[in-house]
Amino acid sequence: MNAVIRFSALARLLHWLMAAMILAMLFVGVFMAATEGAAYDTLLSLHRPTGITILALAVIRLGNRFLVAPPPLPGTLPAIQRMAAKGSHILLYALMVAMPLTGWAMLSAGAYPVVFWGSVHLPPILPHSPALFALLRHMHTWLGLTLFGVIVVHLGAALLHALVLRDGVFRAMASLRPGRCGRD
Repeated sequence: MNAVIRFSALARLLHWLMAAMILAMLFVGVFMAATEGAAYDTLLSLHRPTGITILALAVIRLGNRFLVAPPPLPGTLPAIQRMAAKGSHILLYALMVAMPLTGWAMLSAGAYPVVFWGSVHLPPILPHSPALFALLRHMHTWLGLTLFGVIVVHLGAALLHALVLRDGVFRAMASLRPGRCGRD
């Protein structure tokens, strides 16, 4: 019996950690839009450092992806699905970087402090500009909605592989057991 080829342990850890963080951030963002006052301040104090942490983890994850090849997709997968898988992963990675960067840029343009944790502040990455702040705020919202949509599609594809196709794609990321990593 051949071992299932899996993503590396680091890739699996980062995937599930970031999945939980990103889903939490999407919900925090929705609640932030619907609240004000002390509740808004509390959510914002969670949102900023978590976004920066996601950005750092996305960079680590991208580096790991380039250094450790992901397992190959099954040979039975049609070419169109292979292209869709590759395209959706590129989009997910782009959004994992773009969302926190637009948030940081938005706060910079609004002349708001970017508090990472406690008294640790990040430097502004854009000059103060109310017009740019408004544009980036709108962009951050639309990127968040896009990320939510891509996650729904990603989850649907994962469930398709796990429950219908049963082709090992889901197990390559979901299994906690050790196994061969990367390509042969």
